[in-house]
Amino acid sequence: MRQRARAEARAEDTRTDAAESSCAAGAPEALVPDLPSVTVERRVEWPDTDAAGHYHHSTVVRWVEAAEAVLLRRLGLSHLFGSTPRVRFEADYRARLWFGEAVRTELRVTKVGVSSLHYAFTVLGEEGTEAASGRMVIAHSAARATGATPWPADVREVLTKAGPQAPELITGTTGVTPCA
Repeated sequence: MRQRARAEARAEDTRTDAAESSCAAGAPEALVPDLPSVTVERRVEWPDTDAAGHYHHSTVVRWVEAAEAVLLRRLGLSHLFGSTPRVRFEADYRARLWFGEAVRTELRVTKVGVSSLHYAFTVLGEEGTEAASGRMVIAHSAARATGATPWPADVREVLTKAGPQAPELITGTTGVTPCA
């Protein structure tokens, strides 16, 4: 099923990219309505680190998916969990993040296809340094479907018009003693 969903998402990307590069290329506002986004803050936990003490590359996937979960819940779309397989994930790693450091993951919807959803993300360290950036593509696959299926109209409406959501930030450190 995932292979078929990936193939359908790639075919949709090709069709959409061709359409965007033609008549709508000069009018970005016609292509990008008020797409949703969210910022989620977490800490680099001990299990997130490798032997060198900085975050392991796989942690970025977890942070991005955690931000996606926050976004979908805020949009009232938590029913999509289990019907949106990942078909592409790519990341560029730029800086180290260390155990205990606060990390912000900014997740933005960049395109809503017929059956795909494209995200871009940026992971920032405490000083605002970009530690990683990339993109993730998911495909909608309704229950018991054998491949990708179009987004329902109500879901498409939310995904194209919801706009930025309130951030989920770490709230204070009262009573926490740093390790020496």
